[in-house]
Amino acid sequence: MHLSKALTAALATLVAGAAVAVAVTAGAPAGAAAGTGTGYLHTSGNKIVDSTGATVRLTGINWFGMETDNRTFHGLWSSTPWKGHIDKMASLGYNTIRVPYSNDALKPGATATGINDYVNPDLIGLTPLQILDKIIAYAGGKGMRIILDRHRPTAAGQSALWYVSATPESTWIDDWKALARHYAGNPTVIGADLHNEPHASGTNPNATGSCWGCGDTARDWRLAAERAGNAVLSVNPNWLIFVEGVSCPSGGESNVWDGDPSNDEDCGWWGGNLSKAGQYPVRLDVADRLVYSPHDYATSVYHQSWFDAPDYPANLPAIWDRYWGYLYKQNIAPIMIGEFGTTLASNVDKIWLQELLKYTGTGVNGMSFTYWSWNPNSGDTGGILNDDWTTVNQAKQAILQPYLIPPTGGGGEPNETPTAEPPGECTVTYKQVNSWQGGFQGEVTVKNTGSSTINGWSATWTFPSGVTLNNAWNAVVTQSGTTWTAKGPDYARNLAPGASVAIGFTANGPNSQPSDATCS
Repeated sequence: MHLSKALTAALATLVAGAAVAVAVTAGAPAGAAAGTGTGYLHTSGNKIVDSTGATVRLTGINWFGMETDNRTFHGLWSSTPWKGHIDKMASLGYNTIRVPYSNDALKPGATATGINDYVNPDLIGLTPLQILDKIIAYAGGKGMRIILDRHRPTAAGQSALWYVSATPESTWIDDWKALARHYAGNPTVIGADLHNEPHASGTNPNATGSCWGCGDTARDWRLAAERAGNAVLSVNPNWLIFVEGVSCPSGGESNVWDGDPSNDEDCGWWGGNLSKAGQYPVRLDVADRLVYSPHDYATSVYHQSWFDAPDYPANLPAIWDRYWGYLYKQNIAPIMIGEFGTTLASNVDKIWLQELLKYTGTGVNGMSFTYWSWNPNSGDTGGILNDDWTTVNQAKQAILQPYLIPPTGGGGEPNETPTAEPPGECTVTYKQVNSWQGGFQGEVTVKNTGSSTINGWSATWTFPSGVTLNNAWNAVVTQSGTTWTAKGPDYARNLAPGASVAIGFTANGPNSQPSDATCS
């Protein structure tokens, strides 16, 4: 059976018969007015606006894995439940999740691997699409938005062109149409990032990679984006169409050895060069749906020449203006920086990240972005999460934080209201996990020792003055003076008899033992 027809049939079955799909199409909220807007989004000049015309700024994060051989989100193997990841993203201020996938994850019979069944029992036996449905439903309940990113044509890796022999253009387009139909009527899913990082291949004048404006239908990414974008809009006219750039508009690398400067050109990051989009714009059949989505990176990915300029970092705004910023500054289209990231291993990279965010602007009128990545297992950037998949890289988060616009609304899934059972009995124990100069990591365990469920459980304890909360997980932890309070998160508000929860946290200040610990 043809892949696209099989996918369409599979999705139709999900919509007709599977509860998780029904929840996605019928139960997701339309977004929250203050965070990510109301209803579907569209564009107006260089702004993204909601159904009421209010300006929306997407300040999101990439959560990858569905494009790999696992065919689902990475980190589902960790000790954090899948809902806990989304809870933490939202609490940190990320209002959008960009979800990379490969067409292999959409094939009939595709299976998801790398899932901790003990932590995520509700994902056992689900297909990659069913897991995606659950992620979307829960994120939507928090007022978050989802961008789907066709990251790879197969799980084997990225490609210079938007097609390979195993995934021809027809499959690419038909799979996009099937996804657009599946999520029609669900404004949590706002659009399609058509193909990740089209880029040059071969050496000029014998280029074989993605070009922009060259007119060759087999290589011109601008024309391909029009074909796919219009196909998507034909079945779901409410979606935004996110179009990345190329690396070299010619589609080939410069040949500096041939003595012919006509073959040399200004190249940038894969997907990051939109310098020809002003001259050759993407033309869509539905007005106000186009968002240009460049990528930009630091030296931890590749040491571009501009990092060595004597006037660095003052040279950066002109570089960004040339590659893609002009589209925003000339009010041609919105910019959503789909990927940018760094290990922060060097001061050059720290400066780059600070300057890039400054360039995007502050407040709701700034350019949108989705940081790369949530995952710590991105080899050349690392993640917002540390390698334990639990604690947050505070150095990165501190730079991003002033630019984040948190989602508002939602929280939890339908039918999760507490039941009226008598309170149970519980105990609170503490252990130190780690310590360092100026801070420490601790773990508070709350256990239900009674015979009935504790609904909406909470625990309190005190630390000496001078100890301040840095980060916490597996509970919603707040601090008021010396009193700390932990409450069950949306995905684990109730504590069954004999059950326990280990609340981890990091703190600033002298290593201390808590006192006056109680729970209820």
